[in-house]
Amino acid sequence: QVQLVESGGGLVQAGGSLRLSCAASGRTYTMGWFRQAPGKEREFVAGMLWTGGTTYYADSVKGRFTISRVRDNAKNTVYLQMNDLKPEDTAVYYCAAAGRFMGATMTAGAYDYWGQGTQVTVSS
Repeated sequence: QVQLVESGGGLVQAGGSLRLSCAASGRTYTMGWFRQAPGKEREFVAGMLWTGGTTYYADSVKGRFTISRVRDNAKNTVYLQMNDLKPEDTAVYYCAAAGRFMGATMTAGAYDYWGQGTQVTVSS
């Protein structure tokens, strides 16, 4: 069983930055960040293969967002650094983890565990 606890959302002006954190307990194979804006489907943002640290991104955030991690024995933390934020980045952001090997997947259904979500609002 994996538990995910997110933090770091908030309100920022366009062009600003925010960093989201996700504290994960338990073993994971792939970790990802997704977002969901009102009236829209949940969409993939960024992911990381836990073994090796390979990262991958949605085209809409490449060059602006960075996923990274800090590992220790008891708990792992995944970060999403978001720079040059735009109003269209406004959404609830979710951390997700796959409890089995799924590769570099961008499909929400491939992830087994989800955080509670944190609101990111970018004003113009």
